[in-house]
Amino acid sequence: MSENATRVLFDEPGPRGKVMIVVWSVVVAVIVALAVWAALVQFDSHGQLAADRWTFLLNPGIVAFLGEGVRNTFIATGVAALVAYPLGLALALGRMSSRRWISTLCAGWIEFFRAIPMLLVVYAFLLALPRLSPALALPVFWMLVIPMILVSSATTAEVFRAGIKAIDKGQWEAAESLGMTHSTMMRLVILPQAFRIVLPALLTGLVSLLKDSTLGYVVSYPELMQQGRTVTAYYGYMIQTFLAISVIYVVLNYLLTKVATWLQSRSTRKATANPAALAQEPVPAQ
Repeated sequence: MSENATRVLFDEPGPRGKVMIVVWSVVVAVIVALAVWAALVQFDSHGQLAADRWTFLLNPGIVAFLGEGVRNTFIATGVAALVAYPLGLALALGRMSSRRWISTLCAGWIEFFRAIPMLLVVYAFLLALPRLSPALALPVFWMLVIPMILVSSATTAEVFRAGIKAIDKGQWEAAESLGMTHSTMMRLVILPQAFRIVLPALLTGLVSLLKDSTLGYVVSYPELMQQGRTVTAYYGYMIQTFLAISVIYVVLNYLLTKVATWLQSRSTRKATANPAALAQEPVPAQ
């Protein structure tokens, strides 16, 4: 983030503000260190730090078992994103449609699935729909992924709509002055710029989808959290197992965040690398 953008978000602190930031940073660091030390003392007093309670995680079978959970987590997240993002774009365009019935229908979809917790949607596919018809009893994979798609498409639609509305009005007027139709203008002028604006938010949404996949335990889908529950039921070491799983989730989310940051910086560099050349590009013929 550039220095000017940072100043837009908050005022630059003065000398006294900088001192207070340092002081509070030290205080928070000390509190966190004391909390970690107290937790370690409690674990040690109950024998939770014994080597035999941790080394089982290095067993090749356990590593492969948890690795399968990571793979299933990525599969559910990837499939949900591949469907939810295009659906979210369609919903955003539908909500901005001049046809009132399309706009109303898309707005109802968006507002409904933005307001309802995903856990309730998962329970609906697990408990309610199969009672209405046996044909609605889906495999456990889709009992998890379809609720992820429904909820994510609603939030993603608002991200796309915000990106489209962020395009300067002059871009719309310039495209219209060239005689472009609405569909051509959206395809060649508006959407490419909107994608560049919302790309960081879309990639950050993958982190949310990854965390939403932890609800797979409700339908017994073997994602990472469910695999951890199975390991805990077999070995009984709940603290050790879920601490290890927490570390795995932190690493996965950190990597996704770094990828999002890298793609954002790369997109920004491409957009600003040679503005003169961009200005001289010919206008695509209709």
